[in-house]
Amino acid sequence: MKKDILIFLLTILLCLPVKIHSQTYQLSGNPVNTTGWDLVSDAVVSGDFIRLTTDQTSKYGAIKLSTPITLSYCDKWKVEFDFRIDGNGTAQFGRGDGFTFWYLVNPPTGFVAGGGLGIPANASGLMVGFDIFNNATEGQMSKVHILYGTNNTAGNNIEFNNTPNSTFHSPDLNATQPFVGSTYKHVEVNGETDLTNPANWIIKIKIDGVLIVDQSFAPSGAAIGMTQGYFGFSAATGGASARHSIKNVKVFVDKVPILNNTVTPFVCANPATGNGVVDLTSYNNQFVNNPGNYIFTYYIQGSSTPIANPSAFQYTGNTTIKVVVKDPTSTLCDNGDGIIQLNPTPFAASDATLNGCNNNNAGTATFDLTSAAVTTVPGVTKEFYPSLYDLNAGTNLITNPAVYVSPAATVYVKVTTQQGCVSTAKITLNIYPVVVVNDAEIRSCSIETNPSTASFNLTGVSVTTQNGTTKKYYPSLTDAINGTNEITTNLTTYIAPTGVIYIKVTNANGCYSVAKVTLTVIPPTFSTVLKDKIICMEGKTTLDAGPGFKSYEWSTGATTQTISNVGVGTYWVKLKTGDCVAVQTVKVYASENPVVTSIDISGNTVTVYVNGGTPPYQYSMDNVNWQDSNIFSNVSRGEAKVFVKDSYNCAPIEINITVPNLINVITPNDDGINDVVDYSALAHKQNLEVNIYDRYGVQLFKADKTNRYIWNGTANGRRVPTGSYWYSVTWNENNKISTPIKFSGWIMVKNRD
Repeated sequence: MKKDILIFLLTILLCLPVKIHSQTYQLSGNPVNTTGWDLVSDAVVSGDFIRLTTDQTSKYGAIKLSTPITLSYCDKWKVEFDFRIDGNGTAQFGRGDGFTFWYLVNPPTGFVAGGGLGIPANASGLMVGFDIFNNATEGQMSKVHILYGTNNTAGNNIEFNNTPNSTFHSPDLNATQPFVGSTYKHVEVNGETDLTNPANWIIKIKIDGVLIVDQSFAPSGAAIGMTQGYFGFSAATGGASARHSIKNVKVFVDKVPILNNTVTPFVCANPATGNGVVDLTSYNNQFVNNPGNYIFTYYIQGSSTPIANPSAFQYTGNTTIKVVVKDPTSTLCDNGDGIIQLNPTPFAASDATLNGCNNNNAGTATFDLTSAAVTTVPGVTKEFYPSLYDLNAGTNLITNPAVYVSPAATVYVKVTTQQGCVSTAKITLNIYPVVVVNDAEIRSCSIETNPSTASFNLTGVSVTTQNGTTKKYYPSLTDAINGTNEITTNLTTYIAPTGVIYIKVTNANGCYSVAKVTLTVIPPTFSTVLKDKIICMEGKTTLDAGPGFKSYEWSTGATTQTISNVGVGTYWVKLKTGDCVAVQTVKVYASENPVVTSIDISGNTVTVYVNGGTPPYQYSMDNVNWQDSNIFSNVSRGEAKVFVKDSYNCAPIEINITVPNLINVITPNDDGINDVVDYSALAHKQNLEVNIYDRYGVQLFKADKTNRYIWNGTANGRRVPTGSYWYSVTWNENNKISTPIKFSGWIMVKNRD
């Protein structure tokens, strides 16, 4: 190194972690981001690099981290950077002098030019110099100098410091690793605790991947016992000149993120002993998140010996505990430290009040006694008793303090800290005022398609007059109390039969009462007067819905109680009672016409048989004169009509009949007078049958087309004996219903003996 001391640039920009817990301080970007760094003298940002000095003589420049880094409990750390030394130099001395990377105890000031490479005079710490000027020959060289101590040699020249076990000077690397050139060279500096001598650091340095040094360095001078320092870079020129530049600086420090630097828990001294015992490990989660990921070591302030049993640490009086937090997964530096300040103070529990809900007017409330704010001291144990006498006697311990059912009362708690300090407190149990509710009823009109149900507006019922309450709806009292099966949909159109639902009314205190709401389906009210009717097909009638309804609305459009001139058909009327409307259907039927099932003609007597319709029937043969009897006497021979109507007196049915004009005596003696019985006049009738029987019922003759419906008094070709014979003539009249006719009687046959 010439007289120029290369000011070693501390290049640490706080950056994103390389791993979960690590921090990287770096100088990068274009232009380089120097947030968190201090630029000194000639050092400036120049695009993507920091120019420490210009190519001029008697210049120095530096960049350092603004805040110190504690490495007192470091296991490993690492620094990477790229450097370039170029420029025209001077005619007499060429280029000089070089630059330094350092970790110095105090905020570095008083940077110097020349052989000190910019390092402040008498600086203490770790210094790694990259020297390009041979002060003995005044020629160019490339040497690495390391000092872990105080730079207090003549002229503050690190090149001449040869403190045993604290320094290193490489051979001239100019032939293989020239420091001067237009390209950047990459440097890695690794620091690691020497396990064989924990006060030492093993320093490894590589330039472009080539190992330059790997050895243990003991601190000397003012570097002995240093606990924190400033990382930085400096460079200097003296009689020679060069441009010194660095970029891509990364200082890896695996700093554990500390949540609280100091924790001051409540602790007390046991009155019986004057001492206290505390679990220091119980405060780990106040220093870091996920404390299981770290290793904690505890020291009494001023002692370098770890506390052997931190989970049961005994103290007397005010005690300061230093906590060292390390990340076992890190290959870099752990430097998270914290303080536990133990200041024993008297312990006293505080009286407290709990408020509970007299839910559904049960007369008691359920209290969580453990939630009473009797102390803020963590880790205490609590015992609850129904009276102070029980507390002092240790009797009747409350075994269910989290769900203690009680009316308004006072209970007592015995609070014991982890240090064995005891205090008692009173807990007053108050009951909030009852949520006042009233049972209610909702009446709603039945649904036409399902008359046993109705649509109810549950939200419209008033069950309380208290403000600030909320309501929930349930199908049963058990559900309401337990908060199960809540009715959440269709609250304004709740379909249900007659029954009950329950409304749980809760106030701002979380207290509730349950109101019962009776649901009543209003059945439809129908007319008892309005009945189906039967009228003649062509007739008209009047329909009367009866009095007493609020309004009427007929399917015909009429709005009156009655409608007139109504024919056969189906009608409905909407009958309004109160706010409900019932739809009643009424039918007007056509009366059923009677049917003439048969007609018997015996001589001049006609008997009419009728079925269907509505008796009693009336009969007529001229549609003018009517009789109740179905028998007509002395009916003239020939074509006739029979008329029948039922009790509805509708248009009568009309039947055509024929009363045969037959003789009752024949004398088959071939004299041309009354020789035969002639039925041929009935030949046009449907299904005509003519039969002659003797008095024993034996058929003697059957008339048909072959014999032209004429009987000459013979049977099987022989004349029948003189006597009376019974005849039966049946046919169907040619009408719509083809009425069956039966004509019968006796005929006398006189044959010559």
